[in-house]
Amino acid sequence: MAVATVAALLAALGGALWLAARRFVGPSVQRLHRGGDSGLMHGKTVLITGANSGLGRATAAELLRLGARVIMGCRDRTRAEEAAGQLRSEICQAGVPELGPDSGGGGELVVKELDLASLRSVRSFCQEVLQEEPRLDVLINNAGIFQCPYMKTEDGFEMQFGVNHLGHFLLTNLLLGLLKSSAPSRIVVVSSKLYKYGDINFEDLNSEQNYNKSFCYSRSKLANILFTRELARRLEGTNVTVNVLHPGVVRTNLGRHIHIPLLVKPLFNLVSWAFFKTPLEGAQTSIYLASSPEVEGVSGKYFGDCKEEELLPKAMDESVAGKLWDVSEVMVGILK
Repeated sequence: MAVATVAALLAALGGALWLAARRFVGPSVQRLHRGGDSGLMHGKTVLITGANSGLGRATAAELLRLGARVIMGCRDRTRAEEAAGQLRSEICQAGVPELGPDSGGGGELVVKELDLASLRSVRSFCQEVLQEEPRLDVLINNAGIFQCPYMKTEDGFEMQFGVNHLGHFLLTNLLLGLLKSSAPSRIVVVSSKLYKYGDINFEDLNSEQNYNKSFCYSRSKLANILFTRELARRLEGTNVTVNVLHPGVVRTNLGRHIHIPLLVKPLFNLVSWAFFKTPLEGAQTSIYLASSPEVEGVSGKYFGDCKEEELLPKAMDESVAGKLWDVSEVMVGILK
């Protein structure tokens, strides 16, 4: 009886929290759900990294609905193909006409293998894209790894810095020519508010002297912002824009490396369902920056909830951004 009573109380509390949370996060979901926008991205090709789950999957679904041709760059091809099948089914069930380049309805969906923890894979992926794609209108650097135990990429880089920053750094640089020839085009970088707790230690970028998984994640997200600002400076006059965003706190599998004690899990799940954004809610700023006419020509800015936000001074340090770019070029082999 006592267990049943507690369960009922938790359920009631959860319902109340859920309803309260909708009042705060609901409006952002409606921003792009306007009538008459189903063809907004028709004829445009969008590449999304990590598009088989979470934010990436939600972003892919919405851009498909808007008519884009979406390339899913994913590490696990099997899981990506499964997600692609589900997305096609969901789009059709939602009443969007048949997917395809000439259908006049939803966009086309393409799956390609991409492992950002392997520079070899990044190069192979980009070579395939450059050979097969005549244009690239939007690149969304979405994939990431969050607070994992200390491990290294195939090339010997600390995993979070290697995947979240270096893998995307190489990917973007290798695709810049195609983005420029497709201009006006856009690059969207997914960072995090947790950048505030990181710094760039050029003496130990690989975290071999000291590793703290939370700090290293924050460092990689700060690197995303510095990269975006330096790239925006380099792209001035090319009609290619680049902006960075934070999605807020979202319910995704990004936190799979976080250990939550068994007894605490029910409370954590309750709180997450009440106050964390859904993937679709979290993806709204990515979708906005990829498709909205409102940000045409805007570059080098930091966004949250589809609005520009201020950055801490350390994220606007031009000398650090320039040095990080130069060091990254050497690390990924662009410069010897």
